[in-house]
Amino acid sequence: MNILQLLKPKATIDFLYSDNTVRQALEKMRNHGFTAVPVIDRDGHYVKTLAEGDFLWFMIENGITDMRELERYDIGQLSKRVNMKPVYVYSTIEDLILLSMDQNFVPVIDDREVFIGIVTRRDILDFCHKRLKELNADKTES
Repeated sequence: MNILQLLKPKATIDFLYSDNTVRQALEKMRNHGFTAVPVIDRDGHYVKTLAEGDFLWFMIENGITDMRELERYDIGQLSKRVNMKPVYVYSTIEDLILLSMDQNFVPVIDDREVFIGIVTRRDILDFCHKRLKELNADKTES
């Protein structure tokens, strides 16, 4: 199975640039209800995924209580708590399943490590559910 069938292309999802301010990133996450968001550089390369906790710990460690202070920092300065690994476009559904056990989505990159989109855990589970139904239907027909 080609994982591109499950891909949500970069053009259809929200992401952050590594030079966005921490405030811009937090506002985007809040406005869209995200708990995690992929980060790319201006050349399109996948950098990391940031989660809500990364922002919280950054603010606590730096004693930041005012959102306006977050304009002084770019998200490249945030450490990531959890390493959300990307997969290459030629990866298998098995690779996606294993990563989705610990991630809400799996970033997908091409051979040049350019970010091309994500595959959500929901879409992976939906694919697996449909395959199981097909296999069960085949068994009952036999």
